[in-house]
Amino acid sequence: MLTVLGFAMIATFLVLIMTKKMSPIASLVLIPALFCVAVGQGAKLGDYVIEGVGTLAPTAAMLMFAIVYFGVMIDVGLFDPIVRAILRFCKADPMRIVVGTALLAAIVSLDGDGSTTFMITVSAMYPLYKRLKMSLVVMTCVAATANGVMNTLPWGGPTARAATALKVDAADIFVPMIPALAVGLLAVILLAFVLGRRERKRLGTLTLDEALVTEPETVLVGAGGGDRLTKAPRGTGTGNGTGTGGADIAEGDDEEQEFKGLDPDRPTLRPKLYWFNAGLTVALLAAMILELMPIPVLFLIGAALALTVNFPRMPDQRARIAAHADNVLNVSGMVFAAAVFTGVLTGTGMVEHMADWLVGAIPDAMGPHMAVVTGVLSLPLTYFMSNDGFYFGVLPVLAEAGAAHGVSHLEIARASIAGQPLHMSSPLVPAVYVLVGMAKVEFGDHTRFTVKWAVLTSLVVLCAGVLFGII
Repeated sequence: MLTVLGFAMIATFLVLIMTKKMSPIASLVLIPALFCVAVGQGAKLGDYVIEGVGTLAPTAAMLMFAIVYFGVMIDVGLFDPIVRAILRFCKADPMRIVVGTALLAAIVSLDGDGSTTFMITVSAMYPLYKRLKMSLVVMTCVAATANGVMNTLPWGGPTARAATALKVDAADIFVPMIPALAVGLLAVILLAFVLGRRERKRLGTLTLDEALVTEPETVLVGAGGGDRLTKAPRGTGTGNGTGTGGADIAEGDDEEQEFKGLDPDRPTLRPKLYWFNAGLTVALLAAMILELMPIPVLFLIGAALALTVNFPRMPDQRARIAAHADNVLNVSGMVFAAAVFTGVLTGTGMVEHMADWLVGAIPDAMGPHMAVVTGVLSLPLTYFMSNDGFYFGVLPVLAEAGAAHGVSHLEIARASIAGQPLHMSSPLVPAVYVLVGMAKVEFGDHTRFTVKWAVLTSLVVLCAGVLFGII
């Protein structure tokens, strides 16, 4: 009975969030609460939730302060020179432009927010693609896939969800996976090189003066409200940007494209503190990799230092925190809501019964390879369902099934993030609509062109993890 109720709870949760009948936070709380009562353990619901909240508090703290930290770094202009350097590197060579798109998307993805990454990347690169009549689906493909690899950062979401669902340390998932993820990022850059060569062959190479009548607005970076917006002028060329994967994108309209981004002259810039901010960021990431302190503590200290040094006045600090409050509340709220779901699933014994059933369904020969099975399943499951559904609903069951065959929860958790390059092009990811909308690409065209390359990148990450002995 617990097996049936467990799968019914997961199915109900998935249907409600995939059909958008309930928000993830509401469904993470209300659905398990109802099922806890249904199995006759409603009196213990409070104990399950309190235990879950205590376990997940460090993860929530890490996400909160990481979002504030990287939000402040974007506000003060830490990444502006990187954007300018990439655009100078690109010149008017289609191959360089596509590679530059991958590099820019990967670097800006450090803030952990896909929407911000896509706003910055498209704002910076769109004028070049438009003026050179390059395929815009190439831009969206490379940007989404690069962001998918970088989305595995502990504060990006999937790794934190996996750590939350399996009650393990996010650093123990992410740090050992760095070599495999680095290989995945190299695969994206190689993909960008190949696609860029195709575009170069189709279009040829121009000088920057020939390509652009006027220098486009290039530095539009940041996240958070309250700052003056600016427009990046679109190229004046007309015609079709035909995708190398068969997508035909009409681009002949003359209306201006407004890009949402921060003014390069925004008052939050701190050019005199650039090297302090760069050094602080490098030191923070190095300390995280070396595990000198717990990640939540590192980002708590880093965010406090960044705010205090860059914005010594209290009103300015409050303004910066308020600018990123939406992201902080959404992410941390999701983590605490997940305490109800995982607490009930574990406390009632549902996950144990479901795992027993799954162990019986999996051939004995596949049991010791449950980590690889999880990695392969993460591709379709994270594409056809949200990260919340997969990590909070499915992953615990796979982890328990793996544990029965001697596979650790950490190996299962590491394998589970392999499908993220594909997940970032899922129709269930709101950020992808920001990407295709700003790039004026039909979502169907983006999907047809991107999915095969994203699947290949995900498999590269998984195979690299296996070869390196991480998974």
